[in-house]
Amino acid sequence: MAESGILEARHLVKRFYGHAAVSDVSFVLKPGEILGCLGPNGSGKSVTLKMLTGLIEPTRGSVLYSGVDVTGGDVEFRRRFGYVPEEPHLYPFLSGRGYLELVAGLRDLPTNVARPKINALLERFGLGEAAEQSISGYSKGMKQKTLLIAALLHDPDVVILDEPESGLDVGSILVVRELLRVLAVRGKAILYSSHIVEIVERLCTRVVVLSAGRVIVDGSVDHVRTVTRSGSLEEAFATLSAQHPHALASEIADIVTAHA
Repeated sequence: MAESGILEARHLVKRFYGHAAVSDVSFVLKPGEILGCLGPNGSGKSVTLKMLTGLIEPTRGSVLYSGVDVTGGDVEFRRRFGYVPEEPHLYPFLSGRGYLELVAGLRDLPTNVARPKINALLERFGLGEAAEQSISGYSKGMKQKTLLIAALLHDPDVVILDEPESGLDVGSILVVRELLRVLAVRGKAILYSSHIVEIVERLCTRVVVLSAGRVIVDGSVDHVRTVTRSGSLEEAFATLSAQHPHALASEIADIVTAHA
C-alpha cells in the first residue's frame, strides 16, 4: 500500500492522431515536496498534467493516488487536488466572487465556510475591490490570481500548477512562491510545471525534465547539475534537452545582421 498522499504517473502515453505527445512518463510526487516539471515547448508537460488531473484520458499508462488507480479523474481524487491550468479560461460573465462561489459549490464547501474564506483570499490576493467586477474586465494577472484562489479554496492535498506565474506582477510572484513553500512545509504535494529554469531552480526540491514526451532525468537540482557536470540548472537543462542556446543564438544573429 502506497503512502497516503502520494501521486504517481506510471508509464503515461498519449497519442493524438498517431502522434505521440507523451511517449513514456513516470514519476512520483510526495507530500511536502515541490516537484518542478521542466521541458521545452512540445515536450509534453501540459499534456502530462492534464492526464494527471483527468482532463485527458491517457492512451496507455495509469495515474495512482495513495496506491489507488485514479486514471481518467476519479471523483474522490478530484476533491483532493487543486489545478491551475496554463490558460486562464474563466466564465467572463461572472464576477470574481461569483466564479469562486461557483467553484466552492462544485467542491461541496458549505456556504458558512466558503464565504469568509473567499472574502479573505480575495483581499490577500489584492482582488477585494474588484470582487464584484465582471471577469471579462480583468487583466491576465487578475485572472491568474482568481485561478490560484480557486485551486486552493478547498484546501487540497495535491496542487498542480502549469505556468502559474503568467501575467503576475513581481510582488505577486514573490508571494506565490513563498506561499507554495509554506504549503509544502505543511504537507502539501506540489507539482510546478514551467519553462523558466530559474524559477524551478529557486523553488523546487526536485526536478523532472521532459524531452520529446519522455522523462530524461528525475532528481534533486544538485543531482541534475552533477550528472551533467553543469554549474547551474539552466546549463544542465540545455545539455539534457539537447539545446545549445549560444550556438542557435549566434546563427539567428548572423541571419538578422547579414547584408545582401
